[in-house]
Amino acid sequence: MKKFLALTLLLGASIVFVPSIEAKTNTALNNSADPQIRVQIGGRQRNRRARIVTRTRIVRSGRWTYREVVQYRYFGNGRVTSRVLSRTRIR
Repeated sequence: MKKFLALTLLLGASIVFVPSIEAKTNTALNNSADPQIRVQIGGRQRNRRARIVTRTRIVRSGRWTYREVVQYRYFGNGRVTSRVLSRTRIR
């Protein structure tokens, strides 16, 4: 009797908690309208000027702490250069 009751509770719980299965649409028909290649006229402009960003950061060197002003230069081809403009000792 206990086995029958446990099996009934198990099946009842699985019916309640099993998510319903939804019908899927045919993805082959939906994807056929999407192009396989994308043509871009004009291309990317890589010969732009470099983007320059100036930031400050706190750096520890040994027992001293410094505030550095650093200039980052981002080029169009993905290259990044950094240059320390000033370094002031704090603390």
